[in-house]
Amino acid sequence: MDGIQVLKNPIQNYAWGSKSFIPQLMGASAPENLPQAELWMGAHPKAPSLVWHNGGWVPLPKLIRKDPEGILGRSTAKKFSNSLPFLFKVLAVEKPLSIQAHPNRDQARRGFSRENSQGIPLDAPHRNYKDVNHKPEIICALTPFWALTGFREMEKIVALAHRLEASRFRDRVMDSRGQTNHESLRRLFTGLLKMDRDDQHRMVAEVVKSCEEHAGADKAFDWTVKLNRVYPGDASVLSPLIMEIVRLEPGEALYISSGRIHSYLEGAGIELMANSDNVLRGGLTPKNIDLPELLEILDFSANQRCLFYPERGMNNEKLYRSPAEEFMLSAIFLDEGAVFVSPNERSVEIMICTEGEARITDLDQREGLSLNKGTSIMIPASTGPYKIKGKCALYKASVPL
Repeated sequence: MDGIQVLKNPIQNYAWGSKSFIPQLMGASAPENLPQAELWMGAHPKAPSLVWHNGGWVPLPKLIRKDPEGILGRSTAKKFSNSLPFLFKVLAVEKPLSIQAHPNRDQARRGFSRENSQGIPLDAPHRNYKDVNHKPEIICALTPFWALTGFREMEKIVALAHRLEASRFRDRVMDSRGQTNHESLRRLFTGLLKMDRDDQHRMVAEVVKSCEEHAGADKAFDWTVKLNRVYPGDASVLSPLIMEIVRLEPGEALYISSGRIHSYLEGAGIELMANSDNVLRGGLTPKNIDLPELLEILDFSANQRCLFYPERGMNNEKLYRSPAEEFMLSAIFLDEGAVFVSPNERSVEIMICTEGEARITDLDQREGLSLNKGTSIMIPASTGPYKIKGKCALYKASVPL
């Protein structure tokens, strides 16, 4: 399959989404004023993109099945069993996402097999494992973006606890200290989420009152108050006191590995991940919470902040190199008169224009296509080199070769 293909992508209407960001990106109004949380670009069976092909919209997985090497590239098709290995998204976060983590490959395979043997339907609300894949991911900020990611060092948590007039929380923190940081964090996190509901409410009320009195003194205090407005009395609103808080500026990125606890709090970004929908949740959500399973996959190592800054590539491209073998995120920013020319050898690519307008031209066939804000395209690996010219911001997902 040759040629640059226009995509039509599904939008997920989750409660934490924004009613404005994705509609403005796409130049359309949100239907029934629903919050639009995620724009999916890819071949995930839950919500695949459609490709304009031979005068009609065809599901991307169907096209890949017909010509896996032509679309994915020979090495990608061989390595990933003729499947697109990544899922590309635009995220718009107006309310906090759940406290969550994703399994590694072995955990996903075991969990998927176990839940299949138990006869749990794939679309059941209490199903944890939707597929057999892991889900490393990278989020790149389009606007200022707030997130919780990884646990704080235990001594930092102790220091925060002592700044608050909240004896219940302070005593819980001090009682959780063990011989290792890993052991202490596991004991503290598990104890907080397993508390009796009435005890949770009393502790949270005491902590929030003290955080309000210290407003502005620390972002951990401010976010604890904000989270309590959304999920009042839930022990997971204390997460900013035990997890690291990150603020990404536009263009900065965060990498989330398997087992890493995290929550996206506010902002819009480009997200790229392995092609999976496996999520284990621990709080800040009305969805299913399976605490024992979450504890099985969590990495309680002290936080190693995984901030990513782009490396300058060739032809106005910026590369976000991560450990993931399934994907590579890059950004192409062009000023008027600037040009990007692709390399001859590459994998399948999916691209979205987030600002401005440009023209992309297949240099072999000399065919061109306009790229406007919100336009997304797929460029099969078999398509020859291409050129982009205009004033625009583009984000691209590909597979490292």
